Formats: sequence, C-alpha cells, structure tokens
Amino acid sequence: MNRKVTGSAGLGVALILLLFFLMIPMLMVGGTSLLFGGSGGAGNCSGSANQPPVTQPGVSSQGQNSIPQNYLAIYRKAGLQYNIPWTILAGIGTEESDNGQSTLPGVRSGQNGFGAAGPMQIGIGGASSNTWGGAPIHAASLQVAGVATDGNGDGIANVYDPADAIPGAAKYLVAHGAPGNMAGAIFAYNHAGWYVTAVENFAAQYATGGFTVAQVNPGPSAATTGCNPGNSVLAALTTPNAAVATAIRFAQAQIGKPYLWGGTGPDSFDCSGLVLMAYRAAGITNMPRTAAEQFHWGPAVPVNAVSPGDLVFFAGADGTAVDPGHVGLVIGKNTMIEAYATGFPIRISQFGTPSSAGGEGPGKVAGFTRPWANAGVNLPGTAAGTGSIIALPTTSPSGTPGGPAKPTPTAPGGPPSTTKP
Repeated sequence: MNRKVTGSAGLGVALILLLFFLMIPMLMVGGTSLLFGGSGGAGNCSGSANQPPVTQPGVSSQGQNSIPQNYLAIYRKAGLQYNIPWTILAGIGTEESDNGQSTLPGVRSGQNGFGAAGPMQIGIGGASSNTWGGAPIHAASLQVAGVATDGNGDGIANVYDPADAIPGAAKYLVAHGAPGNMAGAIFAYNHAGWYVTAVENFAAQYATGGFTVAQVNPGPSAATTGCNPGNSVLAALTTPNAAVATAIRFAQAQIGKPYLWGGTGPDSFDCSGLVLMAYRAAGITNMPRTAAEQFHWGPAVPVNAVSPGDLVFFAGADGTAVDPGHVGLVIGKNTMIEAYATGFPIRISQFGTPSSAGGEGPGKVAGFTRPWANAGVNLPGTAAGTGSIIALPTTSPSGTPGGPAKPTPTAPGGPPSTTKP
C-alpha cells in the first residue's frame, strides 16, 4: 500500500531504482483480501472488543511545534478511535509527507511513481496496487475492498483529505496486528527495518512523558483480515519517567551496531555495556559494569510488575540465576533491546518468563531489576531512589546521534558464550 514520496522528476534512474528496492509496496502483504465492507464512517475497527485501551501519550513541545494543528487533532482522534497510540500515526504521516506539508507529486493530487497518494501515501494503483479501494475520491456509500474511510462524515472517502486518509491508515495497521504487534504492523506498512525505526523515533519525539513503545517483531503480520488480530496481547506502553525515556532512546539509536565483548561504545557494545551507557546517558553514573553486578545492584522487580526501562537478566554459564551472564533493556511486553553475542548486531528481540525459555532471547530469564529506583540513584530534581524526575534532555548527553543506526553487516557466529561482561 505504502510508498513514501520520493524526489522530483529530475532524479536519476539509479536513485529511482534504489528507492524502488527500498520501498516495496505494502500491498504485497495485505493484498486485496482486506475487506472492510465499505467506505462509510469509521467502521467498527477499533479493536476494542479484544484489546485493552492503549495509553494515549500527551503531546510534546516538538509535536505541537512541528505537526499542523488540524493533523494533530486527526491523529489524536484516530488514535482513540482505532486503539493505536496517536504518535505512531503521526510518525507515519511525518515519514510519508511531512504531515501533508510536502509539495511532491502524489501528496495533494495524482500519485507518486509507485501509485501511492495522499498524506499517508496509500496505494491507489500502479506498483502499490489499490489498497485504498475504489477511486481516490468516491462516495462513502460505495462498497469497496480496501481501507477507504469517510473520517469526517462528509459523505466522501478522499485519499487526499487527512480526515479520511489518517483513519484509513489506522485501519491498515489494525488489520496487520496493531496494537498488539505495533512494529509488525508498521513493517507491513512499508517493508523496511529502517522505516519501523524512523516511525518509532518520530513517535518518541512527539510523546509527552516518555517514549512510546510496543511489542517489536518486524515479520509477517499477525493478521490480514478483519479489524481484530485475535490473540495478540497489548504491549503499547509509555515509560514511567524521563530517565527511562532517555535510556531507551539511547539504546534504540545503537540498533544495528556490532557486538563487542567488553564494548561500551560508541561504535560497539556488549550486553551490560549497552545498558550501562544507556542509563549513563540518562544521568545514572553509578551502575556497575557487568551483568552479574548489575543484577545484584537491583532493586529486584517481580515479573508481574515489569515495565519499560527495567533490566531483564538471563541465567549464567552454570544455568542458574546466581550470577546471570546476559542482560537486556526492557522496552515492552516480553520485548527488549539487547547486545546478544558476536555475529549478532544490537537488536530488538523477545524473551520469556522466569519459568520458561526465552523465545529469541539467550535462555532462561533469571529475573528483573529497576536501575532508576536504586537507593543510590540521585538525579537532578529527584529524591534518591525515587526516579521522580522533573526534566532531562531528550538527546544523549554523550552526543550519540539520535537517528536510526545503519545495520552493520556481520557474519553468522557460533554459539555465544553464556558469560558476558
């Protein structure tokens, strides 16, 4: 469906070909099997029947200053209506058309070189196929197979009108697993890992009170029909404070960089080095260096209280939790950022529970801790150990670039050591 607006007509053939391979139309997964029954109204696609309500973040100053007010209002309305964090919709709108402010072909009329149109760049033909359904502008009463929506109730489904296009994009995300597998839904919108990272980075910048995170599994969509993905579990959360938001932003910016035993950046990290530097970026400078020391530094968090920013530890070489050998930074339900082992770039992966093997993770979960609640932590504007922070900078004090890290090619490695710094 989705095709980001690309360049002017004067761009060379080589650039067009490059963009073509980077931006595979999202219809390749969704296809015309997305039968929403018609264009009228918003439909019954909120997902509320099977999904708890998503926490909707507030609006940061950057969001207020960079998103046109009419777009901001529509993003927030659609977020509530379709049970998706509004910041994710805003991230897609920013990446696709600068929230309708782009003057490139296809945003306000016609289509781009891939057949996508409107501020959310939804396919209306060509390489992108007709994911919108029907003509780009048609009567809302017309029955179509697509995401066409009459969001403002004017009787017209108009792909160029943000009031219609934004809820149309929300429909697509819900049909592909949102909110339970938000990153998978974003990946379905545009099949590129960098695209998921870019959208989530914008979402982070637009949210008040912390980073908006979700279960991350950029693979096949959880569902391609209907509005509810069935057994998916809500994992869209906001961070508890600004220190956690800063730590997660730092760790996310390192995704794709290589693992290096003993590494603490800026070019490579090991598991404990990554979480050490992430929290150092947030102003916590007294965290121990190794995974085992960090585990005992605590404080411990029960499994039923784990939240973004906590650390998840895995059993050490002896198979017990006495001295864990690996650590990751929790960003959502059973989801973490980790520096796993030689041959694996820093990545987002999933883990199990203390009583089960850890999915894609490195083994049995030994337990969880909460660094910002340590009794020895005393950030500016906080009481020691409270994590009640007044303000922190949104960029890393170390100067680490905030944009998405480019994946570093690595050769597949052998079985990793289970004991790591």
